[in-house]
Amino acid sequence: MESTEEISCVSQQEAIEIGQMLMGPLGFTVDQLMEMAGLSVASAIGEVSALMAYWYNVVPVVAPDSMFSTLPPVYSRSEYTRVLVICGPGNNGGDGLVAARHLHHFGYKPSICYPKRNTEPPFAGLVTQLESLSVPFLPVEDLPVQLSSDFEIIVDAIFGFSFHGNTSFLSFCLTFPLVFLFAEKAKTAIECYITSLAVCQTWNPRPPFDSFIRRLVSIKNQQRTHEIAAVVISVDIPSGWHVEEGDICGEGIEPDMLVSLTAPTLCAKKFCGPHHFLGGRFVPQSIIDKFKLKLPSYPGTSMCVRIGNLPETNLSAQKGIFTASENLEVEENPIDQFQKWLGDALEAGVKEPHYMVLSTAGKNAKPSSRMVSLEGVNKDGFVWHTNYRSRKAREISENPHASLLFYWGPIKCQVRVEGFVEQVSDEESEQYFSSLPRDIQIRPTVSKQSTLIHGREVLHQQYKEFEEKYHYRTSLPRPKHWGGYRLIPEFFEFWQGEESQVHLKLRYYAEEIDGRRVWTIHRLVPQ
Repeated sequence: MESTEEISCVSQQEAIEIGQMLMGPLGFTVDQLMEMAGLSVASAIGEVSALMAYWYNVVPVVAPDSMFSTLPPVYSRSEYTRVLVICGPGNNGGDGLVAARHLHHFGYKPSICYPKRNTEPPFAGLVTQLESLSVPFLPVEDLPVQLSSDFEIIVDAIFGFSFHGNTSFLSFCLTFPLVFLFAEKAKTAIECYITSLAVCQTWNPRPPFDSFIRRLVSIKNQQRTHEIAAVVISVDIPSGWHVEEGDICGEGIEPDMLVSLTAPTLCAKKFCGPHHFLGGRFVPQSIIDKFKLKLPSYPGTSMCVRIGNLPETNLSAQKGIFTASENLEVEENPIDQFQKWLGDALEAGVKEPHYMVLSTAGKNAKPSSRMVSLEGVNKDGFVWHTNYRSRKAREISENPHASLLFYWGPIKCQVRVEGFVEQVSDEESEQYFSSLPRDIQIRPTVSKQSTLIHGREVLHQQYKEFEEKYHYRTSLPRPKHWGGYRLIPEFFEFWQGEESQVHLKLRYYAEEIDGRRVWTIHRLVPQ
């Protein structure tokens, strides 16, 4: 995952020029851009959840029956069913209409408030599509005063980068000479500031959108007082923000999720919410070159990618594993327990939670350990990939028993897994390898793991030569010396720490009863 500081952010003028290029010489239509933008927003909310997008960004794997099919989205439709999409009159509102349609197909229950309907194409067609799906359009007067009482998610698709938003006196003076005219007549700095506010008010949104923005602001106040509150998701730019300077007045919307489109605007640097995504997989290379954009790669087949730092989490506010040990929620199946804890680690912002210590021992019984990347987990076990000629592979061939250790310090959780190791099938290894980006496919081909080398520059040179040799290929064949292993678990130990040092251990033992595998759970005395 790349931080926002490593990704290009564009100015308002650059955003306008990019749009003009897309719809001009590059041949895109407004319909196409809205469709891709709306799908990106819906994907960030639902199917491509924050957990999955983060994981994909670190481990680019797309495989059926993998761990990703069981990790819950941050805003899963089971808990965040009712969605209100508030659409403005412009293209941002069109993105919201498209997002609502996709959310409907993802299993959510969207409703739309579209008070200033645009009756021109493509907006009229988007409305017709939603009406054919029986997605309700709600008039402003039918909405509750407290939006959180009827909805779990509010999508802010009111204004995009063409709205000036609240602004400072200095930036307003630099942008609009009219303010200078007024300011010159002011005798004091205070009068000058008051004059700037008076002029800025002419740029405030008109009814009913001014009321919507105030109500979205109030949702954050509800969250601060620990009331039940909906989450707010802003499309491209939080409505009312200045496109470059953000929420200068400090009284604007504070969304929980921001989905930037094409490239983040400068105001995205001011976003402090927990979930920031970018949707814009369609950006042509000519635009990237002209504007010198640095954009992240998109994982798998996803339409969005998580950017920015994961949020710091108030651990005391977390449910389940963060409460007292006696309240620890225990799953009957240890795989379910593991995936739950992994999900908590992801949400808490633990860095690289998928890395694990793999310990093996050869026929001489001498143990060795190293960090490897978990690349899939399901009912069959834990999967990683490596060179078949490496030391760990050799030791596994001599002694097919190993252990895994996961430690997530910020949430005081540790998981130890022991079991039998087997090679995954060639078909599984091929499927995983083919899902990797081309630049990552080159690495196992070039790297002769655990062999002597004169220096890192040798690898760089080999990588460059291989890339030049196969520059015409979008995908490479899997090296025969590289593939996957699966640890089939026989034992789990879950350790949960507490500040009081009264820790807790849960152990799961696999037993065969009447021809089927059953897990026995032992709750150990605190150490």
